Amino acid sequence: MRTSDVFELLRDGRPRTRAELADASGLARSTIASRIDVLMRMGLVAPYGGGVSTGGRPPSLLALNPRAWVVVGVDIGATHASAALADLSGTILVERRADIDVATGPEHVLGWVEEVVAEMLADQERTVSELAAIGIGLPGPVEHDTGRAINPPIMPGWHRYDVPARVQRAFPVPVLIDNDVNIMALGEQHAHLPNVDNLVFIKVSTGIGAGLISGGELQRGAQGTAGDLGHVRVSRADDVTCRCGNQGCLEAVAAGPAIAESLRRAGVEVGAGQDVVALVQGGDAQAVQAMRQAGRDLGEVVAVLVNVINPSVIVIGGSLAAAGESLLAGIREVVYQRSLPLATEHLRIVTAQAGERAGVLGAAALAIGHVLSPDYIEARSLALA
Repeated sequence: MRTSDVFELLRDGRPRTRAELADASGLARSTIASRIDVLMRMGLVAPYGGGVSTGGRPPSLLALNPRAWVVVGVDIGATHASAALADLSGTILVERRADIDVATGPEHVLGWVEEVVAEMLADQERTVSELAAIGIGLPGPVEHDTGRAINPPIMPGWHRYDVPARVQRAFPVPVLIDNDVNIMALGEQHAHLPNVDNLVFIKVSTGIGAGLISGGELQRGAQGTAGDLGHVRVSRADDVTCRCGNQGCLEAVAAGPAIAESLRRAGVEVGAGQDVVALVQGGDAQAVQAMRQAGRDLGEVVAVLVNVINPSVIVIGGSLAAAGESLLAGIREVVYQRSLPLATEHLRIVTAQAGERAGVLGAAALAIGHVLSPDYIEARSLALA
């Protein structure tokens, strides 16, 4: 058994004695002692309180030390960016936020990232050597293996730009990149659904996309495009041309701009999707009806998703989630009608709870998942040998 295997026994945060670790692993106590010694030298494991004595000297307890290292989570949006320094439990230690346009290009935006990471480390009196990894969410398609955005529609200058290499010029640590919806799915799970291993997070805003977590793992697909629900065909959109050039896309009838346009055609004075939400919250009957119909359109696609991957929770986030039950009712109506009864028996369809912090929480969770992975722990332990 490797050092990382022993660490996995302590990763849940529950204190254990060396004897308990030996029993759980089947290893000799001398072997456990040597593995624990390495983990303590790494700072990942530390003594915890005192064990209960059954006679004689009380056994010492050991537990994960969440403050051993820190990670950074960064959420880059279309017109804003947020960053947070977190410990290994995901507890946020300090945050920064700025209004910054992603269209100004990677050098400008990532220059801000570099500055605030240094500021946050200094704020917590942490050194670069204590920084274990950085997670970053981008508002566009991402090739996860390389960390490069691929043809992002609102990100001029970012296509195939080497984001990890740019950030590593200042901070020589692993830099993990993912798209914003995947990051939000991780953030919602970490903050509010830690015991849910099968969930779908759907962001409904200017576009529509989903982050899929199945079996406790984020599912990205072969090229990282899993969850692109906005360009799935729906029946009501057959004659509607989408911005992608195809006809019939969900996004063309159920995203914020599409709902606003349908209301304008009906004579309602409304600007963007947020204005539609405001009308819904104010009880405007036409806006409520339009949002309910958008929910039904979304439900048509979600029903298929429920049958295919069988999640236990579907979380609706993004700017239109603030419409609340008007949107959720439409989704539920179609999902419960079209999905298999067994798949919907215990299914929950809810609005997101993490709000604007979902992205930064998820980016931190992405970084934590990497640095606490068996491969990373094993590599760090071997470096001490």
